[in-house]
Amino acid sequence: MKLIYKTAFALTATLLFLTGCEDGLDEMGQGPGGNQPMSINIDLSSYAQDALTDEQKYSLAYMWHEEKLAYEIYLELNTLYPTKQFENIANRSEIKHIALVQNLVAWYDLNITNIPDYTINYSQEELESMPRGVFAIDAIQTLYDELYAKGKASQQSALEVGCIVEVVDVNDLNEYIEGAADNAALVDTFNILRDGSYNHYWAFDKGLKNLGVSEGCCSLGSAYCHTEYPQKSKG
Repeated sequence: MKLIYKTAFALTATLLFLTGCEDGLDEMGQGPGGNQPMSINIDLSSYAQDALTDEQKYSLAYMWHEEKLAYEIYLELNTLYPTKQFENIANRSEIKHIALVQNLVAWYDLNITNIPDYTINYSQEELESMPRGVFAIDAIQTLYDELYAKGKASQQSALEVGCIVEVVDVNDLNEYIEGAADNAALVDTFNILRDGSYNHYWAFDKGLKNLGVSEGCCSLGSAYCHTEYPQKSKG
């Protein structure tokens, strides 16, 4: 597992600044109209390194773990029910979302595995050695365990987990974007993550509809029915 994370973070952290983050993905891992994935760059050298409040530090820690949850639960569910949504979203987008947040965490020299003791310095080694399915935030650990138990029941349940994860992401990011105030580095990073979650939501919605679930993600009830989420136009 450590080798997996070393490869992912070492390569992805570097490539993020060269090629960007592939957030314009549909369920095939392509951009609108079947083109190559869209690229978004975050060059932290162009941002002011504004001081973080404890709430903002926690938002970075929380979103790193939440993106790790998305990446890892999609990989796990893909081993049970191989689908293009799980494979492409995990390997083409979520892994880059983790790296995008981790770049900010490293920039601020912030430790996110000994929460809430932010006096400890950033440790790449601690993050690389964290096993799959293990998280330093209790709420994320509980969510992962509950979602995996649901998702392993059937392919439909697995795709429903995708809907749930992306809605949870959007809800949390809405809160953290507001809490980021005038910190442009946080706001821009969180906006990229939220745009990705919008795209992933619609990919899982389509996956459910392809299974014959006519209401897609909305079949889970009003909490997960978000027809207002932006959709990438194709043409």
